[in-house]
Amino acid sequence: MYTPPFNREDDEAELRRFVAHVRAGWVITSRPDNAPSATYLPIMWRDDRVIAHFAKANPHWREIQDEMPALVIVTGPDAYVTPTWYAAKAEHGRVVPTWNYSAVHLTGQARTHHDPEWLRHAVEDLTEEHERFRDEPWGITDAPASYIEGQLLGIVGLEISVTRVEGKAKLSQNRSLADRAGVVAGLRHSTRPGEQEVAEQMAGTLEDT
Repeated sequence: MYTPPFNREDDEAELRRFVAHVRAGWVITSRPDNAPSATYLPIMWRDDRVIAHFAKANPHWREIQDEMPALVIVTGPDAYVTPTWYAAKAEHGRVVPTWNYSAVHLTGQARTHHDPEWLRHAVEDLTEEHERFRDEPWGITDAPASYIEGQLLGIVGLEISVTRVEGKAKLSQNRSLADRAGVVAGLRHSTRPGEQEVAEQMAGTLEDT
């Protein structure tokens, strides 16, 4: 991932919080002489592993051999930035549009799992991860056991051993404080919730300046 120094995020704890907040990502693998395959999956990143599962009907899993290189791309909110928000536009006019965003790339080796117990534990952990903030969290024991067993037959587990982590937060850090404040003000008036979230992320960087 191309990442200028001012956009690089190296704090692994912060990257883990980001991935846990987004909760899903693009799993990408490639074979020789073929275009890469990509599937968007709910994921869980714990220790040095990413856990997920495919629908068995998805042919992507059939392409994955043990220890095959894989990339997981997790992206947050993004926003178009118009140069009209920059203080520099009024000063000298040498400004152009850009796009702000945050992303984490997790690279490693993938393998698939078919063992029913592995799948059950993976589904239990993923469910707990995504339900834990609810007032009345759902658990797989809330459904009939026979139904869950049938559902497990329709999935294939995915485990990626993570060997490299890259984080990027492109939040106008290379612009002046006045330009960045102008972008925050502009995005806060956006009708797009994602762009408003980018504004709050940027506002946090202004407070740290």
